[in-house]
Amino acid sequence: MMILPIPAWLLDVLLIVNISIALTIILVAMNTKDPLQFSIFPSLLLITTLFRLALNLSTTKLILADGHAGEVVATFGSWIARGQIAIGFIVFLILVVVQFIVITKGSERVAEVGARFTLDAMPGKQMSIDADLNAGMINEQQARERRRNVEREADFFGSMDGASKFVKGDAIASIIILIINLIGGFIIGMTVHGMSFQTSLSTYSVLTIGDGLVSQIPALLISTASGLIVTRAASEGNLAEDLTGQLLSYPKLLYIVAATIAFLGFFTPITVMSTLPLAGLMAYAAYSMGQKASKQLIADEQLVEEKQIEEVRSPESVINLLTVDPIEFEFGYGLIPLADTGQGGDLLDRIIMIRRQCALEMGLVVPVIRIRDNIQLKPNEYVIKIKGNNVGGGELLLNHYLAMSPGYDDESISGIETIEPSFGLPALWIDESVKERAELSGYTVVDPPSVVATHLTELIKRHGHELLGRQETKQLIDNLRENYPVLVDELIPSILAVGDIQKVLGKLLREKISIRDLVTIFETLADYGTYTKDPDILTEYVRQSLSRQITQQFSQTGETLRVITVGPGLEKKISESVQQTEQGSYLALDPVSTQTVYQRLTEQINRLLQSGQQPIVLTSPTIRMYLRQVIERTMQDIPVLSYSELEPNIEIQSVGVVNL
Repeated sequence: MMILPIPAWLLDVLLIVNISIALTIILVAMNTKDPLQFSIFPSLLLITTLFRLALNLSTTKLILADGHAGEVVATFGSWIARGQIAIGFIVFLILVVVQFIVITKGSERVAEVGARFTLDAMPGKQMSIDADLNAGMINEQQARERRRNVEREADFFGSMDGASKFVKGDAIASIIILIINLIGGFIIGMTVHGMSFQTSLSTYSVLTIGDGLVSQIPALLISTASGLIVTRAASEGNLAEDLTGQLLSYPKLLYIVAATIAFLGFFTPITVMSTLPLAGLMAYAAYSMGQKASKQLIADEQLVEEKQIEEVRSPESVINLLTVDPIEFEFGYGLIPLADTGQGGDLLDRIIMIRRQCALEMGLVVPVIRIRDNIQLKPNEYVIKIKGNNVGGGELLLNHYLAMSPGYDDESISGIETIEPSFGLPALWIDESVKERAELSGYTVVDPPSVVATHLTELIKRHGHELLGRQETKQLIDNLRENYPVLVDELIPSILAVGDIQKVLGKLLREKISIRDLVTIFETLADYGTYTKDPDILTEYVRQSLSRQITQQFSQTGETLRVITVGPGLEKKISESVQQTEQGSYLALDPVSTQTVYQRLTEQINRLLQSGQQPIVLTSPTIRMYLRQVIERTMQDIPVLSYSELEPNIEIQSVGVVNL
């Protein structure tokens, strides 16, 4: 085609074929879901560019030699120019500018960036495939297929980066061919064919415009297809599906468009006849899509319900019933306003603050708290469960306030008698009209959401050791490893296993000792874990390392720490009752001595409570954990400390002695 002459009738057929190929390419590009589905496009872009240049050369030879290049060229030139050559030139130049500056330039840039990012992402994608293969998520065949797709994607975008230069060069060549046809044809028409100036200018201008348009229209289509291919993002559908599913997914916005178009018709010189039909069409489309969306939502809800019913009927549904939530908060229907934000309930926000508070005070990441209503409960009743078991509960009066006495009762304060659920103190449910008078009388007045939040916080602190399993401990270890990898790698697993660390942390939480300072805890375990694996002994070493924290927890700065000390007779009795075995040591105290310890310790504790002081038992480090084992079942909230767990600069005052 570039060398041999082509007859005009055959050139007409080839030009129509060129247009057909361009239409086919852009339609295929619009319907592909992934660029790799059209992986031949870079090569096809080169072939179509060369074919179009060959057609340009053939038409140029016919235009310059015969002054005629077939009916297709003549039709495009005369139909677009409509007797006015200037209009034809302007249309052709606009097409060239749109293709060269807008589409071609943008497609070239996108292809370049896409190739660069695809190549940069290859190592990460390969590592992801290897990780999935090692984890057993995919087999070897799937891994090979995914690696092949990664390589094909990189090759494709690299090829598109180079092939986009063909389109740019084709646009430049079209401009040059236009100038050659116009100037060369004008000169040949006057000198060779003997045409007049006006006839030569008219003839060759129409042929030049027709030749430029018949080549630039397919070039514009293929350039657009190139842009569509390289700009396709991750999607599950083709271009048409994405347009209808994303662009028209907000029916309410079409009402705004319809109102804007109608406004232009009523309040501007634009006539209503031009704007009102389109505005009505947009409003009707918005209404139709809104109805369709409502029906689809109802259908989806029915489908979900049917799926849930089918899951309940299926034999495998029983497996889901075995899952136990770590923490549950259930309430009667009368307490729904607590959790309903539409009715002013802020329970969800309070739970977020409780989790933050537990993380700061205890170092414990509280799992998600499941909130649900339970019609089997009383309307104003709530229940708190830990791993499916009830650990607390109570009743609330939403339109009342809970008032706790300061130690003396004011007869003018009347209400419904009750028990404060967190600490078991006597209290009253009072009306809002009595609230201010109760506060002036020294009562502690709180609203129902605060009662629930306090109760939930205390129960989490009391049962925090039950919420810390091996999986939760592993999460704490992984978080610590980010900043202290050497410490964690030295301790785990060469010295202690995750289960051993979990036991130590659980024993600290059981006595309400914060585990937030994991660095100190792990340092201590790394130091002493080589000598013993007994979690009780390791816990004692950790407590001694946390002496500053424990001292600040149980004493105010500058104040004397008042404690109940253990007499030498009781210390000797406990030391003699410790039995050593291969599995560890345990306390074998006789029942009579145990009962005596309970009675005398209870007397001292009650005396301190009546005077408004916090009871603290202080003993020697050798028997601390054994004394704790004696009293923890009946006096779980009483702290038992050793002398080694307190800072030397703190002043200690013994306000009672427990002895045998």
